[in-house]
Amino acid sequence: MDLTILYRGPLASCDYDCPYCPFAKRRDSPDQLRTDRAALERFAAWAVAQTGDRLSVLFTPWGEGLVRSWYRRTLAELSHVPHIARVAIQTNLSCRTEWLTECDLGTLALWCTYHPGQTPYDRFLGKCRELTAMGARFSVGVVGFPEHLDEARRLRADLPDEVYLWVNAAEGRTYTDEEAGRWTALDPLFPYSRHPHRSAGLPCRTGESVISVDGEGTVRRCHFVPAELGNLYDGSYRRALGPRACPLAVCDCHIGYVHLETLPLYDVFAGGVLERVPAALSGRVLSAGPSR
Repeated sequence: MDLTILYRGPLASCDYDCPYCPFAKRRDSPDQLRTDRAALERFAAWAVAQTGDRLSVLFTPWGEGLVRSWYRRTLAELSHVPHIARVAIQTNLSCRTEWLTECDLGTLALWCTYHPGQTPYDRFLGKCRELTAMGARFSVGVVGFPEHLDEARRLRADLPDEVYLWVNAAEGRTYTDEEAGRWTALDPLFPYSRHPHRSAGLPCRTGESVISVDGEGTVRRCHFVPAELGNLYDGSYRRALGPRACPLAVCDCHIGYVHLETLPLYDVFAGGVLERVPAALSGRVLSAGPSR
């Protein structure tokens, strides 16, 4: 079985205090951190044991995972497992990068977000340059607030052409065509993020070849649909896998709508769906218009 897993454990603490994030500067207690570590180690052991499957794993913690040693260690371990095709994590890139020398960089990838005002620009750019020098696979992005535009333009100019700069539409924000044009000039795929996608009744890969897993092993089709499909560790989820339509009216998050079969994003991001790296940074590929 080819299976993509979005894992989100109990971790909810972050070293940044972004005003648009409910988990900003939140602290997990020592007990909560121990619980998160045990849950992650259990998941990693399960993934290693699935020798009959081909797995791809994206870690999507509410907080920042890479400042925790157990996330770095788990990513390094899983990157060397033959039946794991890709292992990736969403990160603010605040950690050091030396740990990547322990990874198989043919399997590991990073989804990096730059948060202006939370870290010095030169420090973040320096980390990106370290990743480039190491040959790491990664994307970089920003949230499309007007006050972030100049920094985003600066980042696009300073990053190598082969590094994709994505832009997420700010939650709840309506963009005029003029505003959207500014962001689209930086990220030709921004139109996919600009508006929520109508998804009710439409076919989606989640629940069939893509699942969401929490720290207790509860399996759901995705992070945004609460209905449970079973448990990862007793194998009960497998009986529930199959084609199914989306039960929600709209899908407005990239890690959700990228799996909609009515959108061409599996072709756009072929080989890089989890880390948000397009198959080719050409005008033809990146100018594909979204379906709504």
